[in-house]
Amino acid sequence: MSRILYLDCFSGASGDMILGALLDAGLPLDELRRALGSLAIGIDVTADRVMRSGVAATKFRLHESGAASAKASAPKAPGAHGHDHGHDRAHDHAYDHDRPSPQPPVPSPQSHHHRSLVEIAALIDGSALSASGKARSQALFGRLAEVEAAIHGMPVDEVHLHEVGALDSIVDIVGAVFGLEWFGADEVVASPLNVGSGTVECAHGTFPVPAPATARLLQLQGAPVYARGVPAELVTPTGALLVTAYAHRYGPLPAMRIERIGYGAGDRELPGAPNVLRLFVGEAAADRPGDRVGVLEFEVDDMNPQIFGPLMDRLYAAGAHEVFYVPAQMKKGRPGTLVTAIAPPGLREALSAVVFRETTTIGLRYQEVERECLAREIVEVTTPLGAVRIKVSRRGGRVVNALPEFEDCARLAGEHDRSIKDVHALAVKAYLDREGS
Repeated sequence: MSRILYLDCFSGASGDMILGALLDAGLPLDELRRALGSLAIGIDVTADRVMRSGVAATKFRLHESGAASAKASAPKAPGAHGHDHGHDRAHDHAYDHDRPSPQPPVPSPQSHHHRSLVEIAALIDGSALSASGKARSQALFGRLAEVEAAIHGMPVDEVHLHEVGALDSIVDIVGAVFGLEWFGADEVVASPLNVGSGTVECAHGTFPVPAPATARLLQLQGAPVYARGVPAELVTPTGALLVTAYAHRYGPLPAMRIERIGYGAGDRELPGAPNVLRLFVGEAAADRPGDRVGVLEFEVDDMNPQIFGPLMDRLYAAGAHEVFYVPAQMKKGRPGTLVTAIAPPGLREALSAVVFRETTTIGLRYQEVERECLAREIVEVTTPLGAVRIKVSRRGGRVVNALPEFEDCARLAGEHDRSIKDVHALAVKAYLDREGS
């Protein structure tokens, strides 16, 4: 059985709603703060309990360190680049942030410090995210910039990157990558997205919902959409970016045993419907049809070996479960490499596009196969050096494996000048003591 995370986007999706739902479902706020704090961008975050049409939900808010109030409550003046999403920040993405307001905000150097893709990549490289988390975060920012470039008809390096480099976008994207990785889901499924209706005021004029960047992101990944309810923008570009990047497939709630439910709140009360994103976390039902994955492979013997590292990063960022390389003996006695990527069947085209764009191969093979996965959960144990997450795997309800998370062990080893294997041993002992108590 595999672990499933289901995004119920009946009231749209935005970056802060996704983060609120992850926190509501159990993501530790302190862990998220640690991950975001490692970016050194001068922010703090809070998670508040709010009501939306009678539904209790978690409201994720971004604060600038030392600021007197949350950024969410410091709106822009009329005429600033922005529009009202009906979520926490009026803009977590393409044109700028915050709701229009009758009064101008107090200027903040941090909020007006817009970063380029190169600067963001450097921030992420120095963060506490895992290697795969760093690669995916950087790829997501790259995709957002590519979409903006396509909309404005210019090269990526000429796009005005105020939207990519603003704090809201950095926090939403990096925080969601960390949170989704923390849950360790084998599969992410999403409902069709309710994009809302009406019009929205963007930096370049009035557009019908969905906004251009949102529409482009949804189109590229073939995400199913519909419009229902109040005339408002319900899906933001950052929401569209995150959902389409992680969803392996779309549809109704899959057959699963629900362990946790999280509600992430938008900013406003919407008449007739709770303005929330709902998250289900659980295990696939035992009688669920066979779990199928796509296996994509090809050999290459004429490519610069330096390309293999970035290729692996980009395949993971496109949604691959696993990517691995095997030495191969090619025709004419040439040494080569067999490249294999395992991914959800729905990502065949996305992964094939990466392969043909990034490598010298002129062909690849693809097949779908059945797979069996152990049921997994993350538990946290306390060692003399600090907390460590343990990935516990079960088959038929019986524990067959319990391994400390390497990133936690590496972090504590660095903080306490100990070897990673020492921290690993302490974590295993803490888990066994806990199970034996």
